Amino acid sequence: MALISLEDLDGLDDEQLDDDITDNPEPMDEVERENLLAHWQAVASTHRVSVPPEMTGPIQEMTRARQQREPVPFAPISRHEKMGEVLYEERVYPAGKWACVTRGEDLYEQSISMAFMKLMRFICKENSAGRYLGMTVPIVSYINMMEDGNTFKKDVLTAFYLPAEFQADPPQPADPDISIVSRDPFRVVSRLFFGTTTEETVGQQIGLLWEILDGSDDLQRQNYMVAVYENPGVPCRRNEIWFLRRDP
Repeated sequence: MALISLEDLDGLDDEQLDDDITDNPEPMDEVERENLLAHWQAVASTHRVSVPPEMTGPIQEMTRARQQREPVPFAPISRHEKMGEVLYEERVYPAGKWACVTRGEDLYEQSISMAFMKLMRFICKENSAGRYLGMTVPIVSYINMMEDGNTFKKDVLTAFYLPAEFQADPPQPADPDISIVSRDPFRVVSRLFFGTTTEETVGQQIGLLWEILDGSDDLQRQNYMVAVYENPGVPCRRNEIWFLRRDP
């Protein structure tokens, strides 16, 4: 099941669009705009999310700028391997400002998709700076678990790390559902996985990493993060599950 996110932009010209759409600095013509919107609507329909026509502008803007991405900064702590395979890594992410949206749709995938469409509009000029802000990767989601430790709560927070240019003085969103949040440094145990990011697959990855770690009292069990890096149409797309260290 594909997830609507920044990463859908990577595969557009390989799937339904002409190769010159993102290379051509001229405005897209009507056919190109319709094809672009149709692609997003097709991806959305796989999990019952609608992409309205007014998303055409933000989709077009981000498609053109898709090669210009800023990685979210972090400091590596350690890497744990077994027989040449990286089992997990530990990192520290610095304090910073994030644009955050919380949605509570029926499906995890719907919550992420609806939230990211809001973030797209914020990134693409619906902000107090009145300009395209630029993209950072990964886009992350923050999951809260029910008391049983296995079931996701409906509310899912999706977060976009503001580019370095705007960390000191963040543009304010026009959408009241978007909040600019100052987050303290946080430390994660991160494991790479490939494929889709549904509630089922993320749950499996959570269980797998707990097996590898063989229990740890200083990791949170009620909250997890998912980082998405690549186009959902890619068969082996890159994602990460993040376990959060408890505050000392």
